[in-house]
Amino acid sequence: MKKLINVPNAVVDEMIEGYVAAYPKYVKVLPENKRSVVSVETARAGKVGVVIGGGSGHEPAFMGLIGRGFADGVPVGNVFASPPPDPILEVTRAVNGGAGVVYIYGNYAGDCMNFDMAAELAEMEDIQVQTVLVTDDAASAPLSQADRRRGIAGGFLVFKTAGAAADQGYTLDEVVLAARKANANLRTMGVALSPCAVPQTGKPSFVLGEDEMEIGLGIHGEPGIERGTLKTADEVTDALLERILEDMPITAGERVVVLVNGLGSTPHMELFVVYRRVAKRLKDLGVSIHRSFVGEYVTSLEMGGCSVSVMKLDDELIRLIDHPTDTPMYVQQ
Repeated sequence: MKKLINVPNAVVDEMIEGYVAAYPKYVKVLPENKRSVVSVETARAGKVGVVIGGGSGHEPAFMGLIGRGFADGVPVGNVFASPPPDPILEVTRAVNGGAGVVYIYGNYAGDCMNFDMAAELAEMEDIQVQTVLVTDDAASAPLSQADRRRGIAGGFLVFKTAGAAADQGYTLDEVVLAARKANANLRTMGVALSPCAVPQTGKPSFVLGEDEMEIGLGIHGEPGIERGTLKTADEVTDALLERILEDMPITAGERVVVLVNGLGSTPHMELFVVYRRVAKRLKDLGVSIHRSFVGEYVTSLEMGGCSVSVMKLDDELIRLIDHPTDTPMYVQQ
């Protein structure tokens, strides 16, 4: 393992310190808790507060998405671990503008437990909280058990939808409905080519042979659904897209957003090769790509590989996806 770190157990706090120092026009750390990162605008009166979060190691998610039109605050957990209730509650207080707060995070047991605890504490202080779970990982459970699916890279699109809705003046109930619509119309499939190593352990999260790949592996190294010999980019992309289309059929004339997400060490060259194939396949089906995102949005430290996300759109989701945003890691005019 080769990493530019100091003390492994200090890496998250030092990352936050460096991030806030780099982007003081966007973010600040709350004095009550060094793991509570919020927008410098804090609460806007009458606006629904949007809180996203989870473990570290997925940068630029989640801190990189704090800003106008996106998230208002992020409680930061340890590497691949949920933030505890305390920083979640501090962020909730800071972003509450009187219209309630929505929590949006991936469907993992630790996150569900800690965010639920924070929501209960916030409601004791008369802060209304509602939750949206991201469940876009089509490989993690069958469609009949969709509520058990994990949240992975497609969460970026759910976060963006909710942030835009809140910025446009939606009520708390309306923000939640829009975010849940985005999640319901979203599927992601990923492929891993090489593991990552958590700083505290210094060991690979899993082992793959030099000529192996694994489809459906989770962003924390959770087992996938198929392991085999590495194939060409087109063959791998077809395998990912076919599973998405089997799970969520898309017909000619429909509009979609496509996200090709790098997991940490995959060059943009390869991501664009994958996107090229996705675009061709969807064009052949008569499906229109309204907007595309190619790059690193939700990573897994230095894991090799990528994921493909497809979200079906209606007029409302198009308006929200197109809404301008201004964050340190993603700007859309």
